[in-house]
Amino acid sequence: MNTMLEFETELYNSGKKLICGIDEAGRGPLAGPVCAAAVILPKDLIIEGINDSKKLSEKKRAVLYEEITEKALAWSAEFVFQDVIDKINIRQATHIAMQNAVNSLEIAPDILIVDGNDRIEFDKIESLYIVKGDAKSQTIAAASIIAKVTRDRYMTELSEKYPEYGFEKHKGYGTKAHCEAIRSFGVSDVHRKTFMTPKVLGTAK
Repeated sequence: MNTMLEFETELYNSGKKLICGIDEAGRGPLAGPVCAAAVILPKDLIIEGINDSKKLSEKKRAVLYEEITEKALAWSAEFVFQDVIDKINIRQATHIAMQNAVNSLEIAPDILIVDGNDRIEFDKIESLYIVKGDAKSQTIAAASIIAKVTRDRYMTELSEKYPEYGFEKHKGYGTKAHCEAIRSFGVSDVHRKTFMTPKVLGTAK
């Protein structure tokens, strides 16, 4: 049996029909939005090579993204941007992105399977939390790929407007090159102000 389908098989056997996987990308970066995706796959679909998006190459993620979006019964991806992250914190922003992704689906799922163990309020839908779910469940892994590819593409587009920061390379994460660019060019309006620690800014004693 495919170990990436254990949770789904159990849920189908218990009578669930529409299982929605949820995951996010972009909790850690210094710039740009957090993105959450929700995906409902057909019951008997097996997608070869699917895994936690962080373990896949950019090229492989792009190929899987096309297959997932083509074959999913429903999928959505939603951003919550840096100004909101600064106002309410990244954890709350991630919750909102996940809630919005579920609310944007064209069909209502029977159950949500969510990566992690951070309890989130979803409108009257049963939810199951799976730690490291993106490596244990095909449906969560699919959501992780959608979220990652959607966010990466957005950050690459952003790099055209802010070429000095190199977003197309690091996607807003706190690499050495990114921190150096912040010190050289300052904090832009797409940076998360609450993430600008003395260490990032180079002002740490």
